[in-house]
Amino acid sequence: MLQAVRQSVAESAAYTGIPALSVEVLGALGAVPREEFVPLSQRPRAYLNIPLPIGEGQTISQPLIVALMTEMLDPEPSDIMLEVGTGSGYQAAVLSQLVKHVYSVEIVPELADSAGETLRELRYDNVTV
Repeated sequence: MLQAVRQSVAESAAYTGIPALSVEVLGALGAVPREEFVPLSQRPRAYLNIPLPIGEGQTISQPLIVALMTEMLDPEPSDIMLEVGTGSGYQAAVLSQLVKHVYSVEIVPELADSAGETLRELRYDNVTV
């Protein structure tokens, strides 16, 4: 997955302005187990560079998009982030590797509950849903 993301970032540099991802963002993407944030039926596809359904009519973002959004934020270890739209909790987990704390809000109760449970089970203790 990381190689596909690196390649896509390079190919999209002309219109994103991002020629490559930082070591920190790549490390965060590599550290978060994406398969834990998708339904069991989608786990065989978890490491493809594609969005996947997570239920309630929502999707987990394509890893490329998560990487670009994270890179554009230019997160610092002392930052406290607000994420709007928790979804499965994947983006919050990636951000948690890079910042002091992530507050994430979700209006779909089922997604908020599921994401919060996943993040707790995986010990992302610096994320509040």
